[in-house]
Amino acid sequence: MNADIEAIERVVRDAEELQNDVAGFTGLLTEEVALVNFTGIRLRGRDQVKAVMSKALNTPLKDVLTENELLGVTFLRPDVALAHLVKHVNDGRQGALTFALVKEDGDWRIALAQTTPMVAV
Repeated sequence: MNADIEAIERVVRDAEELQNDVAGFTGLLTEEVALVNFTGIRLRGRDQVKAVMSKALNTPLKDVLTENELLGVTFLRPDVALAHLVKHVNDGRQGALTFALVKEDGDWRIALAQTTPMVAV
């Protein structure tokens, strides 16, 4: 599983590095991806993510940058994994981020991305 964990770590790094690159970021996604962002907006499918991301990058949201801290990976099956992350936003917010990833044709892709705001308790 080490090669799979390394590949998933690479997807997590790429998702961070490509956050302002519509084609690059959406290339990490499955065709039928489900994405729920920090504010609770739910997107379905790579095309919808492309459209919404393209609009957002033409607003001040382009300056909201995040870093992904990978806490661990859980394999549900050899071709399905959960990546448990903390999303650090450059404005001080943090989110609990989960990626559900599937292995398609030898490549790991994000099938679900869910971010939930974290609050101090």
